[in-house]
Amino acid sequence: MSVRKLKPITPGQRFRVVNGFDAITTDKPEKSLLAPKKRTGGRNNQGKMTMRYIGGGHKQRYRIIDFKRDKQGVPATVASIQYDPNRTAFIALLHYQDGEKRYIVAQNGLKVGQNVVSGKEDVPTEIGNAMPLSKIPFGTVISCIELRPGQGAVMARSAGAFAQLMAREGKYATIKLPSGETRMVLAECLATVGAVSNSDHQLLVSGKAGRSRWLGRRPRTRPVVMNPVDHPMGGGEGRASGGHPRSRKGLPAKGFRTRSKTKSSNKYIIERRKK
Repeated sequence: MSVRKLKPITPGQRFRVVNGFDAITTDKPEKSLLAPKKRTGGRNNQGKMTMRYIGGGHKQRYRIIDFKRDKQGVPATVASIQYDPNRTAFIALLHYQDGEKRYIVAQNGLKVGQNVVSGKEDVPTEIGNAMPLSKIPFGTVISCIELRPGQGAVMARSAGAFAQLMAREGKYATIKLPSGETRMVLAECLATVGAVSNSDHQLLVSGKAGRSRWLGRRPRTRPVVMNPVDHPMGGGEGRASGGHPRSRKGLPAKGFRTRSKTKSSNKYIIERRKK
């Protein structure tokens, strides 16, 4: 993993920091695992804008990712590590022994030619292997964690993300999540050993506004410059500070807790995430 700082031969390249893509082994995706991706531009079936700041962007095709890792006991070989425009992490193409091909989210240190497997019995604790939390040793760095058995990975899936298995008690395992939250998850839930790849993603610098447009993001209007009719922080003579930060609907932001006190999953959270 590395990043490259470009020579400033154009204004847009002056502060640009790009990914070195050292881990990427091919630029041609597997055709059988591609799906079309429709863009709405933030508009509904009447053509009216219902979501602001969305539109444009480069055409993309979705890569079908195996988040469930339900092909258990069948070893697979990592054929290539690829870029995925739909996520910050890299993805790995697996060739299973029975001939099937699948994409998974690549873990840091996953190499071409390496064998990976998922299952409940006799699975070694090696990078890229998926197994229930009940079979993983304490202190292991994990990612792509299920919240409910069979649901598929929902937690710690983005670039560089990882969680840590802290303890087990009864049918629950305690894990420390990337947000700093410590919570209990059913020990039957699957997790993958290792941190997610492309940890250098946080070091990238766009360099110019046009790159946001390529990603399908349109310019965002700051609430402070709006009129009072459009936002609680709008209005005022001259350059007003905007008052207390809050959302368009008037909910306080930056520190105000919006999580419901009666939410049923509160009992599984041992320690809240950091402020």
